[in-house]
Amino acid sequence: MRPMRGAAPPGPGPEAGRRPAGAARSRAADALGRGRWGLIPSWAKEPSIGNRMINARAETVAEKPSFRNALRRRRCLIPADGFYEWQKRPGGPKQPFDVSREDGAPFALAGLWEHWQGEGGEGVESCTIIPTQANDLVAPIHDRMPVILDPGEHALWLDASVTDAARVTAPLRPYPPEELE
Repeated sequence: MRPMRGAAPPGPGPEAGRRPAGAARSRAADALGRGRWGLIPSWAKEPSIGNRMINARAETVAEKPSFRNALRRRRCLIPADGFYEWQKRPGGPKQPFDVSREDGAPFALAGLWEHWQGEGGEGVESCTIIPTQANDLVAPIHDRMPVILDPGEHALWLDASVTDAARVTAPLRPYPPEELE
């Protein structure tokens, strides 16, 4: 798989570590894959609904019908080496800011995935990222930022047998600002 630069909705988004409930740890779903960016709930009539579901806010992800089931059973990691936040500028175009880890290491964003099956039999894998409130570094640029999961939280996040909303949403917090640049 080639690196993706500037991946953005509604194009393809990378996903890693997808494991449906009950699947064995050795299942091929643990491998890196790609899903259409913008979550398409399994109950949706049309895939175009995904164009409006590129983010699942950390504060409401457990409550929203569009994301609730994916949060329980279909969590994924979205690998990245940085992300852009866009700052509104008075009277001008938005200014992009590239945010990455201070040590340059890659990281994993918290994501959700779904499989949608159309009436004609076409299947679509889709994903969304989970943003939270911005930390002190990002806040002057934008009020939100993607959830970056600590490596120690990856196993819990990917464990589909863990369905308790409070336990699953505990890691959905701003990343420490001193570790980003």
